[in-house]
Amino acid sequence: MVEQFRRKSPEEILQSISNMHRGRLKIILGAVSGSGKTYHLLMEGQSLRKKGIDVVIAATGGDASPKLAQMREGLEQIPPLVWFSQGETRHDLDVPRILERDPEVVLVDGLAHRNRPDAPRPTRLDDVRYLLDHQISVMATVNIYELAGMKELAERLTRTQVQIDQCVPEDTLSLADEVKLLDVTPEAILKRLQEDGSATRSNHPLFRRDNLHVLRELALRFVATGVNEDLEDYREKHGMVGASGATERILVSAQYHWNGSILVRRGQQVAKRLGGELLVVCFRPLHKKLTKEEATFRRAIVKLVDKVGGTFAEAPLRRETEVASELVAYAMARNVTRIVMGQSKRTRWEEIWRGSVVHKILRQTKNIDILIVADRSERNGERVLPARRKAAEAANPYRRLSQAELEQQIGKIRRGTLKVYVGAAPGVGKTYTMLREGNELAKSGIDVVIGLLETHGRKETSEQIGALPLIPRKRIPYKNVTLEEMDTDEIIRRNPEVVLVDELAHTNAPGSEREKRYQDVETLLAAGISVIATMNIQHLESLNDSVEQITGIRVRETVPDHILHQADEVELIDISPKALRQRMREGNIYAREKVEQALANFFRTGNLIALRELALREVADDVDERLEAWERRTLRGPWRQREVIFVCVNLRADSERLIRRGFRIAYRLKAVWHVAYVQDHEPLTEEEAGQLAKLRGLTERLGGRFEQYKAAGRRKVFTQLIFHMNEKGTTQVIIGQSARTRWKEICEGSVVQRLLREARHMDVLVVADQASDKS
Repeated sequence: MVEQFRRKSPEEILQSISNMHRGRLKIILGAVSGSGKTYHLLMEGQSLRKKGIDVVIAATGGDASPKLAQMREGLEQIPPLVWFSQGETRHDLDVPRILERDPEVVLVDGLAHRNRPDAPRPTRLDDVRYLLDHQISVMATVNIYELAGMKELAERLTRTQVQIDQCVPEDTLSLADEVKLLDVTPEAILKRLQEDGSATRSNHPLFRRDNLHVLRELALRFVATGVNEDLEDYREKHGMVGASGATERILVSAQYHWNGSILVRRGQQVAKRLGGELLVVCFRPLHKKLTKEEATFRRAIVKLVDKVGGTFAEAPLRRETEVASELVAYAMARNVTRIVMGQSKRTRWEEIWRGSVVHKILRQTKNIDILIVADRSERNGERVLPARRKAAEAANPYRRLSQAELEQQIGKIRRGTLKVYVGAAPGVGKTYTMLREGNELAKSGIDVVIGLLETHGRKETSEQIGALPLIPRKRIPYKNVTLEEMDTDEIIRRNPEVVLVDELAHTNAPGSEREKRYQDVETLLAAGISVIATMNIQHLESLNDSVEQITGIRVRETVPDHILHQADEVELIDISPKALRQRMREGNIYAREKVEQALANFFRTGNLIALRELALREVADDVDERLEAWERRTLRGPWRQREVIFVCVNLRADSERLIRRGFRIAYRLKAVWHVAYVQDHEPLTEEEAGQLAKLRGLTERLGGRFEQYKAAGRRKVFTQLIFHMNEKGTTQVIIGQSARTRWKEICEGSVVQRLLREARHMDVLVVADQASDKS
């Protein structure tokens, strides 16, 4: 509501007037040639034509495939200007004819094309700008490696020469009113190449499966970075401070000391694993000169930060007692999510007298975690540093499999294939795309049925059903009403090759055989039936806290992360927040009477930008995890010493958040992780027993090991935790922020401070209390 009453600045008013006299530019970005950009461009054109918009084709390449020919039907085409270069046929836009025809929208393929030498403008991008200035809107396509700066990076990551004539400037996407990433899995691209018989492209090193993974991740992260910039601009404009919850930003607080490089390196590892940005700051007292030794350490730290791609800065420190306040102010101004620092050198009495820096930081801010790095530079003779993981020993081919192993292998062979379409929010087009793929499979002779479909009254979605058979829903009587759910038994009896299932996170009606729809899907897969499903990113279990921080809404229906990780294909359906809100206004998502309420709540621009970034980064992480460990050429990934994560929980409500945080860290580290609760009184109340069961269930759903210990009293809890941490070889402890007041800590002691004193050989992550962002 704040947005509609905020007065526009003179610059914004002038920009709005200028935009009224300019066409709109939409860019469809793909990871690689063959990802379906042209098909999608034509599909968008057909959609606009149906709405009465005057659309023409100016250039869509020379591909004569039946699919593209079908999509071109009914769209007027303005013939391009043909010329030849080095024996190849080239096509330039016939700009004079386009201007004479004066359509509302022009479809233009290959934005990075270079025009003939005697053309009025040197590039296709210049032609597009010329059309925009004449109030003609343009939809265009480009590949990630056709952006200047991205070509060299793509070649370095894939170790392959990208043979293209022209790149567009790196800021080209910023010219667009809308950028849409067309996310396609390597499996889908390779399948298309095989179907099209394109031997030239499929034999090129760029189209190796691992390189397609790399280019896909590059595209996802590049768009996520741009979305993050939009999000920060939006938050700054609306007076929103602190981290958004959509991305990680790691701040290392270092001193010019021997352990400064260790802190930077550890911070860099964390940033790489979490796909975040690395900042390094050193606070220096005013008017204090560096010693010769400090100057040497400073040069080493600056060099290291530059080498690992971080940003280094020095900040003035007025008084040493204000270091916590200065650090918090610095972190909040830069939207930091995690501060990395070394162990305190203060004694227990100094901390009682002068206070703990860690506690001061936690008391002054929300949503900023603190990672205190282990004090010793070696653990069992070996520092946790990047290294290639040793290849797993191959099983002896002559060893006879046990009956259980045999059944497991047969189960894997018989299991159906799972593909999941992921979106940032309702209405992005997941169901539409799922149905379109279902129809394409059916045309190829695959037996496809609809197991569960939620159209929400959307006409465009209903039209995509086509001839696909729909399995009737199972009717379940409940409290004088009849509820309907997917009939899993009937689908198994019908035994199709593929079943389409909407809304994976849905909770089934009471009385159903299985509680959740994703459990129905697992049953179908086990029966050998392949599934194509949909879900929104906010329903992923481990992102539950981030979503609440972004939207202020606690999502109750979730899907365990392992469902997404075990899927054979995960594909993102991307759409800009502006386009999604426009779809909402047009009544294409919810009924008209719900539109204004939705736009003012969940569908606020800030929410949609943040959720889009969350979705882009999560799918990018998923792509990265699917690469083999030896193929990764960054510092994130395998480690010489295997990490063990130990999450300490109590029966407070925020313990669920600690478990989710532990899972996400352990998943990125490929680490074993334990969740421990120490019971210090008998018996547990009914409420406590219920909360304990909830914590155990969440841990097991996410793949962790929940362990319950007993202590003779509250003072013995800590002893039990330390014993089991050491027994398991723990490398990182995760603990929540203390709920005790400053006086209670002085009188009874601080759990965090005691842990830091007695577990100096472990990293300790203190997770801050969370404040949701409802602005």
